[in-house]
Amino acid sequence: MWFKNLNIYRLNNDFAVDPDLEQKLLPMAFRPCGSHELSTYGWTSPLGKSSEQLVYSVNGFLMLCGQKEERVLPTTVVNEMTQDKILEAEQQQGRKLGKKERIAIKDELIFELLPRAFTFQTKTYAYIDPKGGWLIVDAASANKAEDLLSSLRKCLGSLSVTPINRITLNRPVSVMTGWLDDEAPAPDDITLDDECELRAPEEEGGIIRCKRHDLSLPEIKNHLESGKHVFKLAVTWAERLSFVIDDDLAIKRLKFLDLIQGQAAETKTESDADRFDVDFSIMSLELANFLPRLVEIFGGEIKEKPSTNLDA
Repeated sequence: MWFKNLNIYRLNNDFAVDPDLEQKLLPMAFRPCGSHELSTYGWTSPLGKSSEQLVYSVNGFLMLCGQKEERVLPTTVVNEMTQDKILEAEQQQGRKLGKKERIAIKDELIFELLPRAFTFQTKTYAYIDPKGGWLIVDAASANKAEDLLSSLRKCLGSLSVTPINRITLNRPVSVMTGWLDDEAPAPDDITLDDECELRAPEEEGGIIRCKRHDLSLPEIKNHLESGKHVFKLAVTWAERLSFVIDDDLAIKRLKFLDLIQGQAAETKTESDADRFDVDFSIMSLELANFLPRLVEIFGGEIKEKPSTNLDA
């Protein structure tokens, strides 16, 4: 169980481990789509089908898993079939249909097609670190992370969190740009890798994406001197983690390097559940060490919590 993306949130209040957390999640346990539902979202066991346990705890870290099921109705197919039905109706009635009538035909068609549509499921994992004060969601997009937070909010009543980019003193874009233009070189435990995204600050400005590229070359400096800033940057931390970090301090394409993978490989397990337990334990402890350092690298934590937090 190794997270690949980190959407990081600071718990604004001390999170007390609720012994009834499992029971509070049960009313929103995952269920498949009904015949006329476009999608459903609910909680499932992080351990998979072999378990019904909705909250998995190791060393005080709490793992959760949200599952979404969606029905697939290709837009182009629906639009083509709708147009055919509209033309057929207009020929029968000898007149052009109004907007409300066309919408009604489309809605009727979707209602008819939904029970026969294919479904697909996706899972989003997250864990809570009550001691460190973090909530981490393994999601490639902020929207998927918000789906999980929204469901957790409904179950708990409230959960006030702030995205990590709103608690650091220094803006990620400014810090990463300083690393590349040598105005403020990266700290000793950060190694710049071979990938970045540069953007002009204005909304319609140019975007430069570099992969497998030496970021110390003069052409990169030229882009920075022309006013572009670093919005994404691939780095390695302490030879333990490698990842791409963006302007929101979201972590993408996270890899746990040999030092950590070797530790996991040395631990013998007898079942998939045991392997999950070991991997989650090693991962969560590693990230518990990394996250405070990440905040420190970007200027430390703002003393007073920003008023623009997420009540999620």
